[in-house]
Amino acid sequence: MTDADAKQQVHPRSHQRSGSTSQSSSQQTWRYAVAGLSASLVGLGLARFSYTPLIPALIAAKWFDPSDVVYLGAANLAGYLAGALAARTVAARIGAVRGLRAMMLLATLSFFASSTPVSFTWFFAWRFLSGLTGGIIIVLAASVILPHISAARRGIVGGVIFAGVGLGVAASGTLVPLLLQQGLQQSWYGLGVLAGTLTLVSWWNWPAEAKADTVSSQRAKHASPAARGLLVQYGLNAVALVPHMIFIVDFVARGLGQGIAAGSHYWVLYGLGAIVGPLVTGHLGDRAGFGPALRAAFLIEAAAVLLPTVSTAPLSLIVSSVVVGGFTPGIVPLVLGRIHELVPHSIEQQRTTWSHVTTSFALFQAAAAYGFSWIYAQTAGDYLILFALGGGAVVLALAIDLALPLATRKA
Repeated sequence: MTDADAKQQVHPRSHQRSGSTSQSSSQQTWRYAVAGLSASLVGLGLARFSYTPLIPALIAAKWFDPSDVVYLGAANLAGYLAGALAARTVAARIGAVRGLRAMMLLATLSFFASSTPVSFTWFFAWRFLSGLTGGIIIVLAASVILPHISAARRGIVGGVIFAGVGLGVAASGTLVPLLLQQGLQQSWYGLGVLAGTLTLVSWWNWPAEAKADTVSSQRAKHASPAARGLLVQYGLNAVALVPHMIFIVDFVARGLGQGIAAGSHYWVLYGLGAIVGPLVTGHLGDRAGFGPALRAAFLIEAAAVLLPTVSTAPLSLIVSSVVVGGFTPGIVPLVLGRIHELVPHSIEQQRTTWSHVTTSFALFQAAAAYGFSWIYAQTAGDYLILFALGGGAVVLALAIDLALPLATRKA
């Protein structure tokens, strides 16, 4: 047999093995992505956003007074902050994958526990716990999955993971009203069944946890100026999102006098943007690099948040709602990818940095929610000031990003 004959026989088998390995790796990647998407949908999408359309029903059924309902909504945000702070401890005690499974089970249980108004304290505790699950999930899910994903695909896989948040926003405007036709208690049951199903779907699809890496204590202790700047930038981005998240429906309904139905239409558009947003930004990060993609995102987001201050024409409001909705979860894969660029060698340090920026986001978001509500009351309902402040916050985030390289060079 000649060398050429031998090559002809060996090469086809070699290509076959290579193709099989590639296909197996691709299937594994998307199994992980589905697990992450299910977790973000349960812990953030459903646990947080499904509560908003349930508020009128809770009041109408006399489960709680209107003032109590507001505090119950705030309990979820407080729980989210606590979860972001506790995530690393949970991962260290029981392991990240076990922690994720436990949080999805706890979120599922919270829906069933909320199906009966035992007392305000009971309901508050479960709303707090539902927020806690979201905070832990958003810190751990991506940090468990992304180390197993090739650098070229981290953006799009991160986008798929956090598309669950957008699906939750969309479900809040579509699925929940359908469930409410069956009754308030049945709505909680329906959400619980959906969350339980997603928990089962994800259960065996999580990757094995990567071993803790060994990095020098010097590197682990000192974050770069860019990483520290990212904490502030991500927090400012949270401020920019608040005017649309809280006020856009009311702005259209009462501020522009177009009614609740018209306001709800813009919330649906916001939700549609939130589904597509992380997929688009994740793909952009893979193609252009996460640093440039993040700067472009800040610029586009600033224009979209500020747009209502320039024009309240239907087209302007549509563009503003869809784009800001897209960046609500869409900024997440960009920040995650940027962390992997800034901290390339340490999985543990990546998780720590991501936990810190998530905590920053939660703090800035809670402060902005209360601060903007106070400003709204003090200005007799001037919505445009809120959009201007939100746009200014993300412009400041962009300015910090552009100034950091200059400051580092001078130092």
